[in-house]
Amino acid sequence: MAIRNIINIDEEKCDGCGNCVVDCAEAALQVVDGKARLIKELYCDGLGACLGSCPTGALTIVQRESDPFDEAETEKHMHAKKKEEKSEFCGCPSTRPVEFSQKAAVGSHAADEIPELRNWPIQLKLIAPNAPYLNGSDLLLAADCTAFSAVGFHSRFIKGKKLVIACPKLDDSQFYFEKLTEMFKTNDIKTVTVVRMEVPCCGGLAYLAKESIKKSGKDIPYTEVVIGIKGEIKNEGMTPMIPKLQAL
Repeated sequence: MAIRNIINIDEEKCDGCGNCVVDCAEAALQVVDGKARLIKELYCDGLGACLGSCPTGALTIVQRESDPFDEAETEKHMHAKKKEEKSEFCGCPSTRPVEFSQKAAVGSHAADEIPELRNWPIQLKLIAPNAPYLNGSDLLLAADCTAFSAVGFHSRFIKGKKLVIACPKLDDSQFYFEKLTEMFKTNDIKTVTVVRMEVPCCGGLAYLAKESIKKSGKDIPYTEVVIGIKGEIKNEGMTPMIPKLQAL
């Protein structure tokens, strides 16, 4: 071991938003039990690329005794992570891509009770980036809690869109960033609508979506809807076209 620069995480300040996970090029950080964690010290290069994305100031660079940064092991770790988490259809019914071209309501329903879901699966971790229903779609990226908080979620948000759900606090943000980027690169997605809760950690989903659009190099109209914890719509608006990344 040697004295070197390494990331330090103040758990009391960390809200688990996952922004730092996206910005860590070495995949050294992960959100575990609602808090950012350093997986292994040898994966952290100590350069602090993750610091600027933390909204609470929970991340700092400190000098202390630590395992030295191992570039070769980090490369192996990143390669294994991508290989392990690449989500393609494996024969399991939960991951088989299905598009419902038409869905008749069964029995008598009020307007807000008519199901509008047109695709399966809906969980981001289970969706293959090249799922056929993504191409040419208007994409709804919704935080897990939103459907339980907002009345009439199907008719208000899902209608006419392909649905993807995720939790920026409890799931692997780096994996989601990479998968969303691949989705946007691979498919002609017309629009992206993010529906999230008002709590700070849920802002990580909007951050992931916008950064993934930028990384993809696409110009995709982006709309964000914020829902209050009592179910009311707190904010709704469209962001201008996101510019393509400039060549390095």
